[in-house]
Parts: sequence; C-alpha cells; structure tokens
Amino acid sequence: MLNDDTRKRLENIVKGTILEGAKDHCTAVRNLLCSSFRTSTTVKKDFEGQSRIKTEQAEFLRHHSSLSKWWINDLPDESSFLTRGGEAKIYLAPDHRNVIKVNDAVYYATWLEFFNSLVIHNLLFVDTAYTFLGFKEKDGSLLAVLKQPFITSDAPVDLEDVKKLLAFNGFVNTKRNDYFNRELGLILEDMHDENIIVNSNTLFFIDTVFYTVSE
Repeated sequence: MLNDDTRKRLENIVKGTILEGAKDHCTAVRNLLCSSFRTSTTVKKDFEGQSRIKTEQAEFLRHHSSLSKWWINDLPDESSFLTRGGEAKIYLAPDHRNVIKVNDAVYYATWLEFFNSLVIHNLLFVDTAYTFLGFKEKDGSLLAVLKQPFITSDAPVDLEDVKKLLAFNGFVNTKRNDYFNRELGLILEDMHDENIIVNSNTLFFIDTVFYTVSE
C-alpha cells in the first residue's frame, strides 16, 4: 500500500502544487512548469486545443534549458539502438546497466502532463525510476532524454498478476489494460505485457502512461 508521504505527493501532483524538498531533475522540471502553467485535469478532452499550450511550454523549456544547462549535445550512437516504443527510441547505455530513452512526449497534450507522469512513475515504481538527463532539439522538435535501469526478463508476464498488484494499490481495471484510481485521481494506461517485465518473480513496470484527472 502507498505510504502517507507518497500519497500526499500524488495528491499535490494532481492539484498542480509545487513538490517541496525533492532534488531529482524530473521533479525540478515539473515544478518549473507548474510555476507558470496549470495542470490539466481534463485528460483527452480538447487534446488538439492543448497543442498551443504544449508549444508554449516547449519554448519555455528551451529558454530554461539554456539557463540551467539542460541541453544535450549528442544523442546515443545508433549502434546502441535497442527498439522503439510508441513515443521513445530506446538505446543501451554505455554501462549496460541502464537504457537511454529519447522521448517526444507524443502521448501527452502538454509537457507538464509528460513530466507529471514521470514523477508519478518514480513515486510508485522506484526500482525503474527515470532520471532526466536533459533536452535535445531534432528536426524542430523538443526531445526529453531519460535514463532508466535496464531490466531483463526471465519469465512471461501474467496480466492477472498485474491486475492484482495494481488493485492492491487502489487502481481498478476499467478496460483492457487501462486502470483508474478514483481516490487519487489518476489514470494509468497501456499496461500490457510489453510495458512490464518479470524478473525473479517480481513485476517491473518499465513504461507507464499516467494522467491526472478530476471529477
């Protein structure tokens, strides 16, 4: 079950409140966006209409990346390319213990939604937490470069086990591989067997899509 501190932080993310005391870079970028933009709680409503805000946020991040030295000069070499997910190209890191994900945030209406999702993931799934490395500009698009532990699979995923674990933490299966936590106001989508890995009888969530909602 979620401890009180984690629950409070999740509640603050949904409310659009600055998270005090966190020193990781994912939270730093999220807090920076929160200081100037409102957190959306109308997921998938007016997605196209949010494109103007996403563009504004991209320019905001470009400006602050120059001030904070968040720019990355080079992307990983193509020889280390592993696969491409729905929104990210994934590379094996030089240490072979992590992967590098180059993400265009295409699943999210705004960059704030994207960084909210990263911070939520890091709170709930510490073993596969993301580290924000910086931004990269490519073909006129802003890309977030992230590091995540590299987990290998030693058994197939049983989606019933996934459902039980998420239910234990208040997430109700709404349809197929999508979940909703009414108490926290969180939607978790696309929890199929390619986004979860089993190793040593433990489930590792490696690719999550969270949205904050209010009713």
